[in-house]
Amino acid sequence: MRAVFTKEIRQLFSNYVAWAVIAAFSLVGTLFLFFFDNSFNLIEIGTASLQSFFVLAPWIFIVLMPALGMKSFAEEQQNGTLQWLFAQPIGTAEVVLGKFFPVWLLGVLCLVPSLLYVYTIYTLAVPVGNIDTGMLTGSYIGSVLLIGTFAAVSLLTSALSGSQITAYLTAVLLNFILYFGTEQLASYKLLGSADYFLQQFSLSWHYQAFARGVVDSSDISFFLFIIVLLLALCRYVVGRKKIG
Repeated sequence: MRAVFTKEIRQLFSNYVAWAVIAAFSLVGTLFLFFFDNSFNLIEIGTASLQSFFVLAPWIFIVLMPALGMKSFAEEQQNGTLQWLFAQPIGTAEVVLGKFFPVWLLGVLCLVPSLLYVYTIYTLAVPVGNIDTGMLTGSYIGSVLLIGTFAAVSLLTSALSGSQITAYLTAVLLNFILYFGTEQLASYKLLGSADYFLQQFSLSWHYQAFARGVVDSSDISFFLFIIVLLLALCRYVVGRKKIG
């Protein structure tokens, strides 16, 4: 796994993809939080809180993470190097994990510049430092887990498709459904008592718990379960290609 991980990390950073993605995320966040006239603008809100950032961030990651993960297997299939990869002394699970962790890591690195936002609200708070650290900690933990889920979705769609564009569009759609679609469907109350259970499968529902500063083991377990499930499906799909 280490060899695949190292190879993927080098590719991401050597051609400036990683830096461009981090810069793009930071730019969009900064524009919405400080310059654009919208409900996310921290100056207009007038409170020392990053709650608006953590409401905005998932929507950016919905479209950003597929861009990072779409190449993982689709490019290998397009270039005809997937079978060469299978010929190496490494298991299918190690290949999947070796490609998953760099995408997850890069997504997490996008959050690092947001620490400047934390410093900003820390200094602007009255009195200085009067910020909700519980909410901040929970939101960052929830964001890391959400990024991992979106990365796993992106890997799965990349394994399923031989086209990077198809993999990207499919991942964006699945991310949207998993994050927003299931909870929205439950809100229509069409399934009676089943609506509550449907809501439990919404990424947004569990993520919002973190954003309130509530770090619960059940929410952590939910995200980890979804990530493991998606990676297991990805391993199965890649394994079928190996056999074929």
